[in-house]
Order: sequence, then structure tokens, then C-alpha cells
Amino acid sequence: MKRLGILLLPFALAACGLQPMYAGGGNGAVAQGLGAVEVPAIEGKAGWLVRNALVDRLGAGGHGAAARYQLDVRLDDKLEGLGLLSDDTIGRERRTLRARYQLVDLASGAIVLDATAGSDAGIDVVSSEYATIAAERTALENLSREVADRIVTRVALQLRAAPAKVQ
Repeated sequence: MKRLGILLLPFALAACGLQPMYAGGGNGAVAQGLGAVEVPAIEGKAGWLVRNALVDRLGAGGHGAAARYQLDVRLDDKLEGLGLLSDDTIGRERRTLRARYQLVDLASGAIVLDATAGSDAGIDVVSSEYATIAAERTALENLSREVADRIVTRVALQLRAAPAKVQ
């Protein structure tokens, strides 16, 4: 009985409408679309980190294709103190990184996608200033990668939903 269930599983999944995101591998519509996204410079250290993560994940320029889309990103990076201790010092910080991004079709100038992504991290403020600064930097690096992942996922979903615009 288990064997029958295993044999029927692919048919059940196909019937529910699930489709692979990257069908066709590197030659698929989504992979080709992601490879044709240009990411201009983004202001600030967080911008540099997010742009590098985006370029890595998009594979921009990896296919040798000319850019068909431009991904414009604006960041808001905040570091705020939380939790006052009895001696009026801050015991915890929260770093928030938010991105507003637009995917622009370079041929027509139309905005294909206009969305936001963000994440935040808690940081313990310790007696060592060096350790606190290192934790803040690590939090920014992690948040940059997470925000870039969210942006790429959303762009891939948009490109998959509108394959006619990609080709």
C-alpha cells in the first residue's frame, strides 16, 4: 500500500498546481530573467552589502546577456536602543533594515514590481565596546543577506508569474 502511495505522489503534486520555480535550470525563464537584472549602486555600507548579496544571488552578468531589468533599491537602516538598565545605560539594541525596491523594465520604463522587504535583529549591549560594535556589524551583514534573499525571491515570483514579459 505504501508503494502505491509513493507512486501516486507525483501525480497528486501535479494536480495541486505546484510548479518548480526554476524549471529548465539555467535556461529557464526565471533564471534567464534573474540573470538579466542590473543592480545599480546603493548608498551606504548597508547598500554595498545588499547590492553584493543581490548580485551574487541574481547571477547578474553571469549569462552574458544584456540587462533587461533594473532593480532600484532604497534602504533604511536604523539602530535603536532598547531596555534601559538600572544605571541608565542601554542593555539591548535593535537593528532594522528595510528596503523599498522597484523592478523596472529597461525597454519600456514600466515598473514591473514595486515592493518592500525588511528584517530586524536584537543585539545585546555588553561592557566591551568592541564586542558591541562587532555584534552591530554582524547584525548588519546578516540582515543584508536576509533582505537580499527576500528581494530575489519576490523578483523570481514576479518573473515566473509574467513569463511573457521576461522573453
